[in-house]
Amino acid sequence: EVQLQASGGGLVRAGGSLRLSCAASGFTFDDFDDYDIGWFRQIPGKDREGVSCIKNSDGGTHYIDSVKGRFTISSDNAKNTVYLQMDNLKPEDTAVYYCAADRRYPSIATFCQGKIPFGFWGQGTLVTVSS
Repeated sequence: EVQLQASGGGLVRAGGSLRLSCAASGFTFDDFDDYDIGWFRQIPGKDREGVSCIKNSDGGTHYIDSVKGRFTISSDNAKNTVYLQMDNLKPEDTAVYYCAADRRYPSIATFCQGKIPFGFWGQGTLVTVSS
């Protein structure tokens, strides 16, 4: 079974940067390149939202409007790891960030906007941005 390990969260001041990592393992009959992998975040009391996702098979990416120009997602297929570089962080980016993987969605946008009920999820990593 695919396992995801998220890391890189922390406390940062507004305008600062963090880089999140999502390391994937446990592939048996498929591999890392077959999966869409994304970062989702949840603020207490709100629904979880897809922040940024990447389709490993073709490198296609998707971002929500509020992070465009500030966040960059990338994938290192040799390390089975997806990164989320977060620059110019704002207090409203404060949330628990989760990474998820699935291979059944027709497009990266559909994956990033979905609930991913049958995919694989990593544990969350807390990002706190102070004003």
